[in-house]
Amino acid sequence: MKTFILLHGSWHSAWNWHKVLPILQSRGHRAIAIDLPGMGRDKTPIQEVRFQDTVEKLCQLIDSIEGKVILVGHSKNGIMISQAAEYRPEKIEKLIYLAAYLVPNGKTQAEYSLQDTEGVLKPYVTRYPETGSHTLQPEIYKEGLYHDCDEDIVELAKLLLSHEPVESGITPLQLSEERFGTVPRYYIECTEDRAVTPFIQRKMYTELPCKKVYQMPTSHSPFFSRPKELCDILIEIAMK
Repeated sequence: MKTFILLHGSWHSAWNWHKVLPILQSRGHRAIAIDLPGMGRDKTPIQEVRFQDTVEKLCQLIDSIEGKVILVGHSKNGIMISQAAEYRPEKIEKLIYLAAYLVPNGKTQAEYSLQDTEGVLKPYVTRYPETGSHTLQPEIYKEGLYHDCDEDIVELAKLLLSHEPVESGITPLQLSEERFGTVPRYYIECTEDRAVTPFIQRKMYTELPCKKVYQMPTSHSPFFSRPKELCDILIEIAMK
């Protein structure tokens, strides 16, 4: 049995994984999906959310679990699993980046996002400087995030997507080869992604190579559109 900890991306929360959890569990694994601070059911005021605190909360969860874990990070929050690996390399068996930001030491998620000029989301992001947060406008949900997903996912998103803290995206990662670099990395590229485009995904996993790169012909959200195929890949990686 393997233990997966699943981290959602920007604006989302643990509900991302509602199709994935039962599949992994039915195949004999433990799977935990969490709401990051200020997101979903976590009621931390968004203006108080800090990158360091979020990583420490993740590390507390890792410490509470017997044995090693596999971290799966989607989208922006690839940065969270990278930083956690720097702090807990002995507790993390593998890192899996799902259309996720794989950012090297000293760089920020925002720096790589700015290079992704073909993505469709940026014109639809509404910023709230007073709380240090931003949201995504609903009219881009289908095209930008869920173009291959059932319509009910779009309707759920209209109810569940929330503000995202900005600070984590502009905080440089602090990573070392001696710690982060010892944890095996795997990448799952979404080849029809319009949010984190294949261009930037390939740039990141080329600059910071992984043990293996998998490809899925999906939007940014294969956990909704192709959950079984995604779980097949997650389990294949876990059993390596």
